[in-house]
Amino acid sequence: MSRRTLPSLQHLAMQSLLSNQALAVSALEDLPVLLFPSLFMEVYARAHTEMLKALVQAWPFPCLPLGDLAESPDLETFKAVLDGLDLLLAKKEHPNRWKLQVLNLRNEHPNIWIQGYPSMAQISYPDVLTDRPTESCGKMTTVEQPLILLMDLTIKDGAQDAFQGHLLQWVRERQEQVQLCSRKLRILSGSIYKIQKALRVVRLDSIQELVVSKFPCPEVLKTFAPYLGQMKNLHILTFSKMCGSYFTSSSRNGWCSCKFGAQLGQLQHLQELYVHDVCFHYEKPPSILRTLTSLKTLSLSSCLLSEAHLRFLFQCPCTKQLKHLRLRSLSTVCFSLETLLDLLQGVAGTLETLALEDLAFTDVQLSALLPALSQCSQLRFFSFYGNHISMAALQILLSHTAQMGHLRRGLYPAPLESYYPQNQWPWDIHPERFAQVLAVLAQTLMDMRPSHKVQICTKFSHYLNKYRFYTLESNGSWLLTEEHLSGLSTLSL
Repeated sequence: MSRRTLPSLQHLAMQSLLSNQALAVSALEDLPVLLFPSLFMEVYARAHTEMLKALVQAWPFPCLPLGDLAESPDLETFKAVLDGLDLLLAKKEHPNRWKLQVLNLRNEHPNIWIQGYPSMAQISYPDVLTDRPTESCGKMTTVEQPLILLMDLTIKDGAQDAFQGHLLQWVRERQEQVQLCSRKLRILSGSIYKIQKALRVVRLDSIQELVVSKFPCPEVLKTFAPYLGQMKNLHILTFSKMCGSYFTSSSRNGWCSCKFGAQLGQLQHLQELYVHDVCFHYEKPPSILRTLTSLKTLSLSSCLLSEAHLRFLFQCPCTKQLKHLRLRSLSTVCFSLETLLDLLQGVAGTLETLALEDLAFTDVQLSALLPALSQCSQLRFFSFYGNHISMAALQILLSHTAQMGHLRRGLYPAPLESYYPQNQWPWDIHPERFAQVLAVLAQTLMDMRPSHKVQICTKFSHYLNKYRFYTLESNGSWLLTEEHLSGLSTLSL
């Protein structure tokens, strides 16, 4: 006969409180601190709005990590939380006695509600709490410090998220007492009205990661530029699907880009720059990169770049200490291999990740590249898939990378002998020929005994971020997997 688990005294006490909300509200001042997390979790799940308002006002910790309690908060329940904050903000006579300082709507503390009081009491946000404004913001003074809301935002076209829209409006009406901090901001809209409406609410120096996509014309870029210059703590910047207008004069395109570049130069903490499907027409060397400080990560993908662009970029001070470099789907007709070799020789001592993907490199170009590649003594990840090299060239490449002591993972293309010979790129794998290729490669690698994981890529889709790899196992067999590749600085090794 199974033994039933008896409810704990804490659970019984909480159930007793919830059976009489009026009694529970009056008892909050005498409620032990350790009971608050479990009580709040139960009240939130049951949507007891009046009790929620009281719990928010009496919350005994500096932070309320609401984003970890529910991935998609019920809007009506969340409104009760905001009502509780309104009542808290109304107690202006004792602002320094507030316990609650930060409402966190990000999911960054897994299981914290299950862990309860000990973990809840340890949460702190020194990067936010110690960097509050010292100058007046509207009518807000240093005596009345603002309540901080932490939430990652997405500005997009079409129907807006009701939860985010309500929160932005709530903050907009209380900017004297509340500040919205967004560590990650995604702008997926070309509507300058929507962009400005959101950015006027967010504390811009709180943004550490910015994704910008689909700006349709230089005018939007020009209007957005001053906001970018105020993002003083930006670490990661991603541009995608942004093209200068073919119907705009060269002077207009160039002027807007220069204005944008001037703001980009204000970002002294920028470390990672990702540029995908971007083209600034009529421009000489890209002014948006002219004033950058030292970058750790640079990724250029599907961009229309000239020899002058790349040579200028690779000679910039910002690329002298690169740790992660990706060049993907760029036309080698537009730039010479010598330009790339100059860059690799300059960063050979610092580079940890090198991805030269889908560049249509041939055996001749690979041969010229190998001496510079061998100098990259700190390389931990190397990707060369999507290039057009023979089996003999691939074996030579593997012999070079096998000698790199720090290398942990390598992505290589299936050699030309793997495909139907009559087809043009992208070719289809010939099953029998590829099986022979894998057998030869397995024996080659068993003889070389490289310390890094070797993967042969036969199919890839950059749009879907999906890749098919054959990975050599320790027993000499090949394992077929489909993977998604993460960002350069966070690749799984």
